[in-house]
Amino acid sequence: VQLQASGGGLVQAGGSLRVSCAASESTFSNYVMGWFRQAPGKEREFIAAISRGGARTDYADSVKGRFTISRDNAKNTVYLQMNSLKPEDTAVYYCAATQAYSGRANPLEYAYWGQGTQVTVSS
Repeated sequence: VQLQASGGGLVQAGGSLRVSCAASESTFSNYVMGWFRQAPGKEREFIAAISRGGARTDYADSVKGRFTISRDNAKNTVYLQMNSLKPEDTAVYYCAATQAYSGRANPLEYAYWGQGTQVTVSS
């Protein structure tokens, strides 16, 4: 499956942004979807994951309560709503697809990746 992330940009601290990731095929609903981010000089970090039907979600402690992952299987799209953004949220954000929810926090478990979208939070 091919993934296309979009919606990044520049926002002030405390602001909000929504990034989206569109999948190329109708089998999108067969995949667990995740969001990761990578800041310069740092490893890729798990942010959030959502189960195939959307009933289950998980978040990194660093974004819990501020970010919300959701999906629309009819549109083959997964979203990441980011509120109360902080300068430390600045990174390239990647969406990814995997088969097993058990591996949701491990980037090595994801077979498919989008190209990334830059999110910059100014102080």
